[in-house]
Amino acid sequence: MNSALKWIPLALVTAVTLAGCARDGYYHDRNLDYTEAAPAPPLVLPETRNVQRYQDALPVPQAAVQGARIKEAAEVRPPQSLAIGSGLESEYVERRQVGNQSWLVVAADTGAVWPQLEAFARSRQLGIQQSDVSQGLIATSQADLRLQSAMRAGSSEVRCERGGQTVTNCLDALEEYLGARSASQSVTSSWNAQRLNTQQTLQIRQQGDEWEAVIPQPVDRVWAELSHYLALDFTREGERNLLASNPENHEFLVDYMTATERDRNPLQIIFSADVRQMSQEIRLVLQPDGNQTILRAVNASERKFTPDDQRELIERVAGYLR
Repeated sequence: MNSALKWIPLALVTAVTLAGCARDGYYHDRNLDYTEAAPAPPLVLPETRNVQRYQDALPVPQAAVQGARIKEAAEVRPPQSLAIGSGLESEYVERRQVGNQSWLVVAADTGAVWPQLEAFARSRQLGIQQSDVSQGLIATSQADLRLQSAMRAGSSEVRCERGGQTVTNCLDALEEYLGARSASQSVTSSWNAQRLNTQQTLQIRQQGDEWEAVIPQPVDRVWAELSHYLALDFTREGERNLLASNPENHEFLVDYMTATERDRNPLQIIFSADVRQMSQEIRLVLQPDGNQTILRAVNASERKFTPDDQRELIERVAGYLR
């Protein structure tokens, strides 16, 4: 027999024996080493080192600062924009009206709209008498073209006026001119650094048990925007519906299913007097407060209207203005 073959039985026995030892735990399981691992002391560099040569490779922000910001954000959630979430799509040019005052809302920032106004005035040979970029004013022999940032981010308001009154023919022509263009065709100008972004932030705040929105815009502008978007979005019978508008008192009457009602589970419905999910009438009230407007939601029905319901509705409506 070959001498090399004599060692095969011995090798097999040894392998089986070792496998049994490993299975029975005779070999040290290194996974247990990490269960009692303790952090090593940090590396300390000599005081004589050149500090400019040693910096953090991956700097980490201070946890205290992050925690404070997270807590603040959790306490007051900003209203969410509904133009996207609700499927509303704004036209590039839309008209707003309050009483005998009319203006245009353009879905582009002022830096993009300004050169279009200049081109409009030149193409119609209106005779430009003054062009003031910082004031957003192009004065012509027929009307004054005024430009300012709209309430919704990234949009602009355009007016054709003479003596504070709307010049309807001018506004009609400008609406047609701007409507033939789009934001992608706009040419930016040097006014990009002077976009008149003087807007303040819309705020949702709690006053006692009541929630309200503080909108840093005059009540007429707020009324026109909400009137436009409520007419577009509050059109679902039994869920949300615009019932009436009162421009004199700056109020809207809506039929709305609150979050409390929508979130009722089957068991709550069975043991409730109302076996169907029901909407209720609520008044949306705009109150002028200097140069800003206060938006409130007031229960106009006998059904329960909790502070959470009030806040949810105010956030939804205020979202049209962001």
